[in-house]
Amino acid sequence: MALTEKDVRYVAELAHLELAEDEVKKFLPQLDSILEYMQKLNELDTTAVEPMAQVTYPAAENPALRGDNSRHTFRSARQRARARRRLLQGSACDRAGITRISKLETGNQKIGSTKDRSFDFRVCNFPFSILFSMELTALTIPEIRQGLIERKVSAEEVVRAHLDRIATRDQEVRSYLSLSPERALEQARKTDRQIAAGETLPPLGGVPVAVKDVILTRGLRTTCASKILEDYVAPYDATAVERLEAAGACVLGKTNCDEFAMGSSTENSGFFPTHNPHDLTRVPGGSSGGSGAAVAANLATVALGSDTGGSIRQPAAFCGVVGMMGTYGRVSRYGLVAFASSLDHIGPFGRSVRDVATVLQTIAGRDPMDSTSADVPVQDYVAALDQDVRGLRVGVPKEYLVGLNPEIGDNLQKAIDLFAKLGCRIENISLPHTDYAIGCYYIICTAEASSNLARYDGVRYGFRSPEFSDLRDMYRQTRDRGFGAEVKRRIMLGTYVLSSGYYDAYYLKAQRVRTLIARDFVEAFDDVDIIVVPTSPLPPFKLGEKVDDPLQMYLADIYTVTASLAGIPGISVPCGKMRSEPHLPVGMQIFAKHFDEGRLLQAAHAFEKAGGFSIA
Repeated sequence: MALTEKDVRYVAELAHLELAEDEVKKFLPQLDSILEYMQKLNELDTTAVEPMAQVTYPAAENPALRGDNSRHTFRSARQRARARRRLLQGSACDRAGITRISKLETGNQKIGSTKDRSFDFRVCNFPFSILFSMELTALTIPEIRQGLIERKVSAEEVVRAHLDRIATRDQEVRSYLSLSPERALEQARKTDRQIAAGETLPPLGGVPVAVKDVILTRGLRTTCASKILEDYVAPYDATAVERLEAAGACVLGKTNCDEFAMGSSTENSGFFPTHNPHDLTRVPGGSSGGSGAAVAANLATVALGSDTGGSIRQPAAFCGVVGMMGTYGRVSRYGLVAFASSLDHIGPFGRSVRDVATVLQTIAGRDPMDSTSADVPVQDYVAALDQDVRGLRVGVPKEYLVGLNPEIGDNLQKAIDLFAKLGCRIENISLPHTDYAIGCYYIICTAEASSNLARYDGVRYGFRSPEFSDLRDMYRQTRDRGFGAEVKRRIMLGTYVLSSGYYDAYYLKAQRVRTLIARDFVEAFDDVDIIVVPTSPLPPFKLGEKVDDPLQMYLADIYTVTASLAGIPGISVPCGKMRSEPHLPVGMQIFAKHFDEGRLLQAAHAFEKAGGFSIA
């Protein structure tokens, strides 16, 4: 049944959105075409399938539930929560860790501001040449460590080199939303003091890192690239950020993204789009496009992003870098602003597999502040990288070769041939429910988004519209002015599929189909060790090319959303360039079974060492 303008207005009212007449007319055909596509799920008979409400993983002893240490574990978690709440001077934290607080002098520089209160790039005096500065920004984590240990460079020099490059190069790439130079330099000086004192260098000592702006960083703006949180300052660090800094990492700033991580191009940012460093007329991918572009442009050594349906892996492919999403629950989501809670992940970007493995090893592991984090031991990923891959069973699913750009398909075949030369066994496999993944994913993620984003109403934190007649009108005016078009569209889709009369037909159906997709992977991993597929069916597209056709934008996620729905780990690595446009990167994904990140990284590293990144 086709939607009407009356239906759109009714759903907008349920979602507390005050749509203008032109917005109603714009959203009507878009929502109608998306909902029509979602009807594809009705081709499947799922009456006997159990719905999957949340990704499951192998059972393990949960230390928080053990009789011998439960008091200690819960007391520790409560103490951490109380300490963070005290930062709010008595205000209560909500589940997402966002609370109304007064504006602070944060010390972080907002990109594009006329007054820089914290750091002036123009007065930097470097004890090295500009060429040396460029070299410092291109170093990997092991190279930075070697330079620091051998006293050839200081951590402060490494950080300053990155800040200088950001000041010049990021004017065109626009990967950062805000910078935190004092925070980064203070951490770098701490590392230099440790080295001078003869102490052991921490794993990420002196390493410049960028953080996606949906991940909380204490005392810094966390805007989610949205006007509704434009001046929000985080009261505590996300667990992943906390662990990075404990390992010596230097946080340079917060990177641009699609608003609330909703998008595949970073064009949905509430502030400005990010440009692909390889071609400034093209998108860097999304939603973590700022993090991917920062690493690709040597504006950070590594970066954190979030991945809900491909938002780390697709930008990694478009920007020609490595990006990884671990198993659901492998990395704590505490401090990640929620989009779709059963799908959200935090993960790393880097220019090498070893860098990504180092960051993942640092941030992975059980966190009592996140009930969905898994109590599964964290393998020494870095130590396992150089293990032999001979005999590894590599699965190639036929469903991922349909609708693929021919040049990307050629590169993928060369990558498969390279694995065969490394002694791997190539197996043709089938993942039969792949074609239903987009409809399934966009029902589930929008439903969860409509629930998670209900908290942004102008009452407790963030933007509040100054013009309203009553409480309900304040909700509507605030959300209408604070949210961008893509966020509104997804909230309305989610509200619709959860509404009375449609829940079973859409949301429950999607959860049953999700079970089938997860089952496909479980059965496939009985026969193979890893699965190799393209990351994207198409190369980086032009800015503005797909922004008015959300369904076509959604369909481009076909190769990434499957792993997200199944909760398995995935990594995207460079796989050569396009023949017709040799400046545009191509990406390849590798999947592994739950918590088999070590094997996945091992295969990716072997591919990198064998020259797979520059396949021609």
